[in-house]
Amino acid sequence: GVRDVLFLYEENRCSMTYMYEYPEYLKIKLPKKTARRYPAYELYLYGEGNYAEENKNLLLSGIPVLFLPGNAGSYKQVRSLGSIALRKAEDVDFKYHFNFFSVNFNEELVALYGGSLQRQTKFVHECIKVILKLYRDREFAPSSVAIVGHSMGGLVARALLTLKNFKPELINLLITQATPHVAPVMPLDKYLTDFYTAVNNHWILKAQDLRNLTTLSVAGGFRDYQVRSGLAFLPRLSQHDSALSVVSSAVPRAWASTDHLSIVWCKELILATIRAFFDLIDENTRQITEDPKKRMSVLNHHFVRHPAKMFEENPEAFTELTGAFMWITVKASKWTYSVYNDSDGKYFAFPLASHRKAYSHVYCENSMLDTSSWIYGCINTNSSMCLEAADLSWRAELLPTTKVVMLKLQDYPSLSHIVIQVPPAVGNKYTLGCEFFEEDSRTVQLPVTHLFSFGLSSSKILLNSTGLLYNVQLQHFNQIYQAFKIYVESHCQSLKERKPSVYRLHIPWSHEDSIIVAKVPSLAEISAKLHIAQPHNDTSFPELNIYSSPDCQYEVILKTSLLQVLGQIVRFHAGAFPVYIVSNILLTYGGQLSTLRSTGQCSDFSLELVRTAKPYKVEPLISIVVFLQGFNWFREIWESLSLPEVDAAVLSSQDAWFPLVSLILFLFGTGIAYWSGVFFSTSLRLFSSLWLTLIRPTVLQKDKLITPRRLCGMISLALVSWTTCGAFAVLIIYLQYLFKPVHVFVTSVFHFQDLGHSEETSQNSSTHTVKAQSSVDSIPDATQSPSNSTTIAEAVNSLKMHITILSLFTWIVLLSLPSLIYWLKNLRYNVRLDPDPCRSTAIILVCILEILMNSSTSEVKSSKLLKIAAKVPLPLSVAMLAFGRMHLYRVPHFVTFSLLLHVLCCIV
Repeated sequence: GVRDVLFLYEENRCSMTYMYEYPEYLKIKLPKKTARRYPAYELYLYGEGNYAEENKNLLLSGIPVLFLPGNAGSYKQVRSLGSIALRKAEDVDFKYHFNFFSVNFNEELVALYGGSLQRQTKFVHECIKVILKLYRDREFAPSSVAIVGHSMGGLVARALLTLKNFKPELINLLITQATPHVAPVMPLDKYLTDFYTAVNNHWILKAQDLRNLTTLSVAGGFRDYQVRSGLAFLPRLSQHDSALSVVSSAVPRAWASTDHLSIVWCKELILATIRAFFDLIDENTRQITEDPKKRMSVLNHHFVRHPAKMFEENPEAFTELTGAFMWITVKASKWTYSVYNDSDGKYFAFPLASHRKAYSHVYCENSMLDTSSWIYGCINTNSSMCLEAADLSWRAELLPTTKVVMLKLQDYPSLSHIVIQVPPAVGNKYTLGCEFFEEDSRTVQLPVTHLFSFGLSSSKILLNSTGLLYNVQLQHFNQIYQAFKIYVESHCQSLKERKPSVYRLHIPWSHEDSIIVAKVPSLAEISAKLHIAQPHNDTSFPELNIYSSPDCQYEVILKTSLLQVLGQIVRFHAGAFPVYIVSNILLTYGGQLSTLRSTGQCSDFSLELVRTAKPYKVEPLISIVVFLQGFNWFREIWESLSLPEVDAAVLSSQDAWFPLVSLILFLFGTGIAYWSGVFFSTSLRLFSSLWLTLIRPTVLQKDKLITPRRLCGMISLALVSWTTCGAFAVLIIYLQYLFKPVHVFVTSVFHFQDLGHSEETSQNSSTHTVKAQSSVDSIPDATQSPSNSTTIAEAVNSLKMHITILSLFTWIVLLSLPSLIYWLKNLRYNVRLDPDPCRSTAIILVCILEILMNSSTSEVKSSKLLKIAAKVPLPLSVAMLAFGRMHLYRVPHFVTFSLLLHVLCCIV
């Protein structure tokens, strides 16, 4: 599954964007107050060559666009947009041009640490004010700024509207690239999840205020494994018709999936964006239009359905078909025509009266990919020619090798003829085709195979093509955990050269189509899986549209792909893996405490994991709670107890949850926990053997739990946590703790070797030697040396317990690492991380681990609290899975609580 997500996707079909002149970034001077408040952030203006020289005095006259980089993103990523916009402006002799600004966020890791998101948002607000001031005395001064946000930059742009003193009219257009709008990819701290909640709630509650803001969200598709495309779809609102979400594989003239970084430089996508920008200009104000309807129609034109025509706001409804062209009437229901070096223009007229009774639709295609009109509907005709016609080219749709139009005859009762225009074509070679058909004859239903068929069974369908188009409806394909391989094999009767076939997987409820162009004859493989599940009120079917060759046969075979099903589980739920791993370790830890209580011996980590980490101990309870939350009375009781919502219920409402996923994730967690235990034990042996060769260890001895020296260590680390960064203190105590098991292991092994050596000597000197013993246990027989063997047995027990605690603690360190990295990167600006998501947890953990580090199982065995400490990990595991899947920062709290009980067992 992991391999499917990280490696098995389509090849990169994006072209790189290149600069024609050297890119320059002019730093904009900010007001002193702003610069002092945000020392790490800067604002730049992009330029190249002469344009950069002209703008050095900041006498700007263009249209301002602000680029916001994302997580660890650079302000220099604006260059693809800026450079292509500059070339396009040169094409129109700088009648219109754009000034691209970019913010330097110091490459902060905002996807992993949410503490600086609010600061970034406020800085962007200041930048917008500074940018608009630069244009203040110009003839066509802008009153708003367009924003392009990559990744988390798109979320920061949306967050601007949550600021108290922000005027919504300061932004009129927002384009986001691979931005996770729905939820954070890894919810590693409370600031991140709170920020998301605030932004999404504001956009839902204040939807009416956002009508003047047009938002476009572009997702990267399956190549982007960092931000899955489902997260990039803006929340759907019935009254919010000024937002559009598309996947790059469905964008006309791009038709390519992009990874998380290439979405910023993918030439095909950047061209679509810049073309849209230029079409959005209002000729009167020389700025981006204030009309929200025009903005949406431009975005739809470039990002959803391109008619292979230049954008026109109000295209002429009727036109006269003039020119000395030959008129040819075609009465057949099917027609193809090849054009090659035709010196005369022609009009082919198809009378509709004879076709209306027999057929429901007409379909035409044209492989000449220019932007001129080519298909018309006749309204007034005389005997031989058409006097007035409606331009039907606006109904066409552009595909990679052809432009197609499909019309329902019933919708055009006033038309007498369909007319195809073929202009003189010198040096051009292209084909046209039209056919009339009954819709039912071209629509075929194909039920998808069951999830548990594991690819062993398949659904097949044979299309004896006599036409140019087939729609294969994929029935019961509506959930994100379904994934299929579709094979389309084409066979043709003759071997003549044919145009390639186009296969489009069309998902009707979201703009996430994917297109494949295949030679004929050939075998094409299509991956069919969803980014978004079918909404409950939607009854449509996903379709495989086959734009075929007329005399070819097509066989469609569909199979469930087990690898891709696992890939979908990883894609949607990989962020929850740490919760499942820690849950398994916590159950093992509880099991070890209970065996210590019942037998006086601590069991081995891997054996205890196999014995205690069982999904039936935790999963049923969560499922029951999720089921009961469907009832109002239970929800009311739940809310009255101030309990947070169960994460599985939230995921179910987002259609991202299904019954077996939790079991699969739990088993995956068991596997990782097991192998991490093996890795720990092996590493321990390696380190210990290295230690033994270098240093002669001290003798095992009992020590007090709390000494003045340890107390000083505790206080100093707590101070480090309070004055600098909590994660830093956690890392120090972790490294300190790492040496403890090594020390215990080395001293016990060394002690045992000494003991073995002395026993051997005494056995040799005795006259009554027992020679039957073939081997020596790792712990000597208690009858031989009671005190020594007890000490070593105790050391081994303590060692096993330390390894488990260390496994738990490793995950706490891993989950707190992002804030540590963020702190280290920003150390030159501020010594204290503020806000710090780990501070309070770190102080508690430092005190707990300073005591646990020096504890042994002998103190715990005799404790009155051991019974409670052994039983608590199970409910904590359940709670962790219930409330931690979408809130990873809660995991350390559950672990800290169980370790706190362990400390109390050492004392009480």
